[in-house]
Amino acid sequence: MDELFQRRRSSFGAAADLYDRIRPSYPPEAVRWLLGDEPRRVVDLGAGTGIFSRVLASLGHDVLAVEPDDGMRAKLASTSPGVTALLGSAESIPLADESADAVAAAQAYHWFDHDVAHAEVARVLRPGGVFGPVWNVRDESVDWVAELTRQASLDDGSGSVRVYQQRGFGPLFGPVESARFRHSTLHTVDTLVALVQSRSYYLTADEATKDRIETAVRKLASRLPETFELPYVTEVYRARRL
Repeated sequence: MDELFQRRRSSFGAAADLYDRIRPSYPPEAVRWLLGDEPRRVVDLGAGTGIFSRVLASLGHDVLAVEPDDGMRAKLASTSPGVTALLGSAESIPLADESADAVAAAQAYHWFDHDVAHAEVARVLRPGGVFGPVWNVRDESVDWVAELTRQASLDDGSGSVRVYQQRGFGPLFGPVESARFRHSTLHTVDTLVALVQSRSYYLTADEATKDRIETAVRKLASRLPETFELPYVTEVYRARRL
């Protein structure tokens, strides 16, 4: 992994409060498609501040949230009652072999060393268990949302999983299935700027680039109503451990 990639994937801890406050949650129906309705022991891998962990817990699952960043994990522990926060990573999961029914990775899979992570996920999953990367992807079929991506140099990283939908997650997993679920979050100019400020590209940029991005986002949002919806497509992928 190159130095920029490493800096970007480790940039979120300093912005943990902002990240937890401004990042969107996930539709419960997406979790039900991934896991079914029966309560399961689920590892939330790269759990961040626990946004996806809390959805899992609200649906009755036993959630083990694995997060390498101390700042993100501390925020997770303080905001996610009933969720077990663990120090670890996709490449080194602190659990015994075949001890989980499912492993999810919400907004995190594109930061993994995939080959190493696939082997670790397979190790901790029981046979037949589910591995599921999940993304909230901005709906760029809406013109102003596509312009937001161009103006703010944003990248969700979701393209990386589409390769694996064709290749799969390695020889220990079955074929990859996918589903999509639409939802939206309500924003103002200021909260849209805050959302952009929670992105790794912004967090690792120099001050001139940050100023340029904020100016562009404010100019774009000034053409929208005072409050407006930002549409998302939640992309969910799943494959079973053989």
